[in-house]
Amino acid sequence: MEEVQGIVIVGAGIAGLTTSLGLHKLGIRSLVLESSGSLRITGFALAIWTNAWKALDAVGIGDSLRQQHKQIYWNLSTSTISGVQTAAMSFDAKGKHGDHEFRCVNRMLLLEALSKELPSGTIRFSSKVVSIEISGFYKLVHLADGSILKTKVLIGCDGVNSVVAKWLGFKAPTFTGRASIRGCVNFKSNHGFEPKFFQFFGKGFRFGFLPYNDTGVYWFLATSEDKEREDDPIKMKQFVLSKLGNVYVPNEVKAIVENTELDSIISSPLRYRHPWELLWGNINKDNVCVAGDALHPMTPELGQGGCAALEDGVVLARCLAGASLKEQSKETKWKGDREREEYKRIDLGLKKYAKERRWRSIELISTAYFIGFISQGNGQVTTFLRDNILPAFLAGLLLKKADFDYGKLRIS
Repeated sequence: MEEVQGIVIVGAGIAGLTTSLGLHKLGIRSLVLESSGSLRITGFALAIWTNAWKALDAVGIGDSLRQQHKQIYWNLSTSTISGVQTAAMSFDAKGKHGDHEFRCVNRMLLLEALSKELPSGTIRFSSKVVSIEISGFYKLVHLADGSILKTKVLIGCDGVNSVVAKWLGFKAPTFTGRASIRGCVNFKSNHGFEPKFFQFFGKGFRFGFLPYNDTGVYWFLATSEDKEREDDPIKMKQFVLSKLGNVYVPNEVKAIVENTELDSIISSPLRYRHPWELLWGNINKDNVCVAGDALHPMTPELGQGGCAALEDGVVLARCLAGASLKEQSKETKWKGDREREEYKRIDLGLKKYAKERRWRSIELISTAYFIGFISQGNGQVTTFLRDNILPAFLAGLLLKKADFDYGKLRIS
């Protein structure tokens, strides 16, 4: 016997929880399936730009997160080859859609803030989706424990290895041949770093760090992929220190990595979805859709992966609620007719969501990949661009991509 649900969301990450909370704010219940036994964190912290703060405010958790994280006011870029500062740009600026706001946010605090606002029982842990099939106007979601959920709407927020994206016809994300080593360190006392985004550009790599509160610092190194060190934090740490040891980087910067515990270092291969897949592919089909990394896996140069997932959640909740809350036609009497009419309304809502998110996703994926290609290139042209043009250009680009209006949560 199948368990019947109205809306099932696969994945309790940023996109999944934001979508569920957005729907909850609009009076619509959903069920979130998470394959692991608890909320998962990958990456320790993430950049939250202006566009994402609007989403966090829309679902009611922006102010609580602001109290726990420092606002970042400056971007400083330095060449590790010459030791010369190549760019300095203030983030204390006004965009087309309001004042800019940038903070580095602890990922677990973000997920906990989202989940705490959801009604009890919304998230169902240890629920791994293994297959999906169509059953009339419904989808049958088969779980690893043998149980089956019957749902009107299925939303895939299940990351880069998304089962739902595969069902929609998307290919697995493409490897770039690059990797990102990330770490987070919590000092016992005030670290003394100013609230600035510090970046260091070198030959074939980019290192950066930024504080998220008085004692916590998040750092990253983007470099070529190496499977041998991928699962070995000792090798990762040694590799990062070797990269920083041979270039013009202040000792206090190296100390950030030296003080990072091994269980606070991870490495991830960088993957992205080809933009033309989103141009021609099915973001939605048969009342199934995807959001977050399941929709637009991208490289991290713009710091917009998590931000775009928050955007997705607000837009998807608005479009889905707008379709779900429309009144049934008074002429619809039979159950089959009611189900067909509801199916069509939901389909229109998901098509609206797909239309709104398609070009935004394509733009972010393409821009991030291009910046990553230049910042880690070794050719004469890419080296010139990286050392002379990219730092100042990137700082402005970060603000430009964050200055985006995707509408309000409320239904007009």
